[in-house]
Amino acid sequence: MAVSFGTGRCFALGAVLASLLLAAPALALAPEHETRRLMLATEEAVVAENWGEAAEYLNRLQQLEGEKPADYFFYRGRVMLQSAHLNEAQSALETYVSRAGTEGAHYQESLQLITSIEKTRKQNALAPQSAGESEQVAVIEPAGEGRIESLRKLYLADSDREALTLHINSLLELAGWRRDQAVVRLDRPADVEYRVGTQDDQVQIQEIRRAEDGRILRSTEQMSVFGINPRVEWRCEAAVSTCWVYDPRDGSRLLQLAENRERAQEIAETLGQLIRSLQAPSGS
Repeated sequence: MAVSFGTGRCFALGAVLASLLLAAPALALAPEHETRRLMLATEEAVVAENWGEAAEYLNRLQQLEGEKPADYFFYRGRVMLQSAHLNEAQSALETYVSRAGTEGAHYQESLQLITSIEKTRKQNALAPQSAGESEQVAVIEPAGEGRIESLRKLYLADSDREALTLHINSLLELAGWRRDQAVVRLDRPADVEYRVGTQDDQVQIQEIRRAEDGRILRSTEQMSVFGINPRVEWRCEAAVSTCWVYDPRDGSRLLQLAENRERAQEIAETLGQLIRSLQAPSGS
């Protein structure tokens, strides 16, 4: 069975023509030119409020090697916000602001959207109390059971496994760890990055580590999901500006991430949900 890191699928029946156009094979452009082409297509789709097309182009951009332009994170934030994925929308927009700075074309709009997201989250947190409910509802938990269907729609995926794989890679794209926490260089990827894939009943975790001398070290770890607890632990350590996601097999450190508690929690939860989906007999 071939390894899959997740690919976009067809839209609804009413969008067949757009789907066929998007699925058509592209010319063998160099990655930098393909990135620019897809960025232009994403911008046009967002301006036209064709959110399904924008999501498809962003998914294809996610698969490309190399550092993404700052605007990529702005558009991903817009699409995630449109799909009510508030946590990831805010993370993407904050990443755009940190990378583009005050000179960014979407700087002011991004700040306004981040403020709007914070207001929405506060309103959602207060809503259960006003309705007389005794417990607060977790409204931004994309990896939860009630959110998988929305993830499948967001990523145009045919299965839970595919949607969760695309989602965790989207989160990891924002969570790269850097030695220099004070300065984020636009021309250099993070020092430690990860990509997740699946094969049969295994989760495959690729680590991309950039040494100080410029060498790129890649390693892939296979994790069989048979018999392991899908509850994945995580913790952030402010002293070293790092969050860790722990290996559910033995409790050792598995993923080294930038310090962001909400993002680390969501990555851990999504990984656990992916493990659970691979353990399911249906193979969803």
